[in-house]
Parts: sequence; structure tokens; C-alpha cells
Amino acid sequence: MSQKAVSHSQASSMGGGRGALPVHKTQQPVQSRARTVTMQDEHCIRMGEYILRFEDGPEIGESFEERALRELRETPERRAEALEQLRDLLRGEPGLVVPLDNEQFLLSYLRPCKFYPESAFERIKKMYKFRPKHAKYFMNLLPSRDKNVFEQCLLTVLPNRDQHGSRILMIEAGDKWKPKEVSLTELLRGVLLVLEAAILEPRTQISGSIVLIDLRGLSMHHVWQFSPGFASMIVEWVQELIPCRIKAIHIVNQPYIFNMLFSIFKPFLQEKLRNRIHFHGEDRASLLNHIDAKSVPTQYGGDMYLPHDQGLELHRLLCLYDDQYQKTSEYGYVNINKQKGKDKKEKRISET
Repeated sequence: MSQKAVSHSQASSMGGGRGALPVHKTQQPVQSRARTVTMQDEHCIRMGEYILRFEDGPEIGESFEERALRELRETPERRAEALEQLRDLLRGEPGLVVPLDNEQFLLSYLRPCKFYPESAFERIKKMYKFRPKHAKYFMNLLPSRDKNVFEQCLLTVLPNRDQHGSRILMIEAGDKWKPKEVSLTELLRGVLLVLEAAILEPRTQISGSIVLIDLRGLSMHHVWQFSPGFASMIVEWVQELIPCRIKAIHIVNQPYIFNMLFSIFKPFLQEKLRNRIHFHGEDRASLLNHIDAKSVPTQYGGDMYLPHDQGLELHRLLCLYDDQYQKTSEYGYVNINKQKGKDKKEKRISET
């Protein structure tokens, strides 16, 4: 990803392999880059010298194949066997509706579970029992319904993976976040919309994601938005449910008051996740000890100069896949008796 010329994959369907947002630096002059983007497709964003577009192909490249084997036990034979076993387990779960024919969806759970089908099955069940309990955050996620958080430009997908191939999401949740304009619920739903795309990107399934949180200007007004109940819920989701390898969470520019906010979350953190949270303050060298400078914006000491405030462009890109988000939102447990009645009605209609 640090090379200047990298091939691009055009996403055609989020449901059949929706990817996150890889961004590649090109070698052409700016005029040529802009012309190329216009001619090829609209599924991309120009970010200064970088182009952000969805990946969707199953091809991952040799380095990611090696990482998948080394870290996840992934081989073609084990993948095929685990997929079939997971499908069998899901077929036997009453009332659970998930896309058994969508290999990327199934792999998004198998890979973080290192291809143990039973573990992936348990995680899927937990996820779809969890979502209705916290419906205002996790249900009916559609980009077209959640524009406000993107208008405020609080979320950015950074232009390069890190040196280990991890996707990087940046959240600006300090003075740029105005809770009266963007509620905590809206902020979380925006994060979920981006992560839902990232989760089904094959390379991100393998190398995971990093979250970079900028808390410059955090105030008591921000801290008051959080409760122990919210903290418990979100930590449970990260530690036990999300089909994504959260490789690290980097906190930058945090003021002293952040200690009060972190104390709300700390009791719920297991050792594995706690050890992956890094606090850097304004120490840029500390951050660059973890992430290569080529993958870090200049305001954090890195080499990438990126335009600010491209949230609406990201929203536009996500909205192209609104219908696929709609399909995804329909996965989960259904009322079995209600579903039987619906099936009988559809059968009667087909016979007339």
C-alpha cells in the first residue's frame, strides 16, 4: 500500500463482497488522475493526490495470503471446509436469516475466528440477538438516513493501510464534534456504516482495522454524553461480536479530562483489548512508532497531506450502495410463525 502505483478493484455489489475504502496514490499528474476517475466510474473519491474507492474482488495478493495462513490458519482446503460447516450450522438455526450463498459475508466471521466454524456460528448468533436489543444504534443502517454525521466531517478513512495491511479509520470526537448538532447515536451509526463496509473487504478481514481517535478539545459536555450502559454495550460489541480484527485503538491529543471518560469504559475492558489501546497525547513520535509515516496524515506527524472535510464525499460514496445496506439490515432472527405465514401467502399467490 505504500507504493505509488497499485491496481484498483471496482466494487459492483456491497452484498456480494462489499469492501472498505482502499485509497491508492497514483503516478499520473493531477489532471490525468481526475480524468481517469471520471472515465472509469463514480465509485471513488479524489483526496488530493489519492483516490479512494471500494474494493470488492476476492483476490487479495500474495502478502495477504501469507498473512492469512500465518495468522488465521487459512488455506483453500480449510476455507472450503469451514464455509460448508458454517452453512450447515446456520441452516439448523431456527429463525435466523443470513445470506448462506454470500461467501464474503461468511468469511467475515470465519476469518476473525481463525476458521473455527463453531466459533463463527456463535458469534453470528450473538450478533443478531444483540442488534435488536440496541436497535437505535444497530438497526436500519442506511447511508441515506444518516447524513448528518458525514456533513459534520467527523469520520475519515485514511488513504493507506498501515505497514501490516490494516485499514485505518479516523474519528474526530473532540472540539469538532458538537453534540447538539450530532448526537452520540448519530456518531456511532456513522462509524457502523463505515465499518460495515470495511468488514466485508477481504484484505481487512485478514489484516484488521485500526481506529485513530482525535480528542483535541474534549470537554465535559462531551463526557456527559457517555454512560456506563453505553460503555458496556459498545465494549461488548467490540470484544465479542464485531466480525473484525480490531488491531489497535490510538488516542491522540487527549486532554486531562479524558481520564474521566476512560474511567467509564475501563471496567469493561478485557486484557486483550486494553493492551491494544495506546495513548499518545501530542507525542507524534509515539504514534509513528506504531504506524508508518506514509499511512499517517501530516497533522499527526505523518507524510500524507489530505484535504479536510470530505465527509459529504464519503457519504455520497456510501449512498451508491444504499440498496445493499437495506438487504444487510434485513438479516437476523425473524418470528418463525410470522415467517411461515408469509411463506404460505407467497405460495398461494404463486399458485394463482
